[in-house]
Amino acid sequence: MRFPRFIALGSLLVLAFASACDRGAAPANADRVAPDFTVSDGENTIRLANYRGKVVLLNLWWSQCPPCIQETPALMQLHHDRPDLAILAVSIDEDPGSYRRFLTRFRVDLNTVRDPDQKVAKLYGTDGWPETYIIDRKGVIRRKIVGDPDWSNPEIRAYLNSL
Repeated sequence: MRFPRFIALGSLLVLAFASACDRGAAPANADRVAPDFTVSDGENTIRLANYRGKVVLLNLWWSQCPPCIQETPALMQLHHDRPDLAILAVSIDEDPGSYRRFLTRFRVDLNTVRDPDQKVAKLYGTDGWPETYIIDRKGVIRRKIVGDPDWSNPEIRAYLNSL
């Protein structure tokens, strides 16, 4: 008896979503100064130190990640609602074409850079996508959000306002 194709596909989807399950809001490096980094993909460059004095959402993602795809519209809305926040989106996409198609599809107009070597992900200990680190105005990591949060949630918005 052959394993039905739809069961195999369903199993793969469950694994994809499970990989982004909450692994804890308190990262190992919470309440510590966020590690500085500079990443350039030849078109864009992001240096974390340039954003000191602002609340930063460091979002680590890739274009083929279902929770990343699901998160993007709400993250873009947050960006438009709160231009005072520095949202830095670091993609681990290896394929520049896939990365650009994603940016076009979702009309991404926030600060983003492609980091195929996962320099930033390794620095922060990220091994699942998406992950967002919330960094306060002094450059201290305050929280880690794993998976696809509802960026319009009043509790998240209030927390960001408190910083």
